[in-house]
Amino acid sequence: MRKILILAAAAATLAVAGCNTIAGVGKDVQAAGSAVTKTADEAKDGVKK
Repeated sequence: MRKILILAAAAATLAVAGCNTIAGVGKDVQAAGSAVTKTADEAKDGVKK
C-alpha cells in the first residue's frame, strides 16, 4: 500500500511539472510569434514608404 501511495505521489508531481513545462513552451512560442508579426509589420511599413 505504501509503494502505491509513493508512486501515486510521484506521478502527480511529474504531471504537474509536465503541465508547467508545456505552459512555458506555449508562452515561448507566443513570444516568438509576436516577434515575427512585429518584424513583418515593420517590413511592410518600410515597403510602403
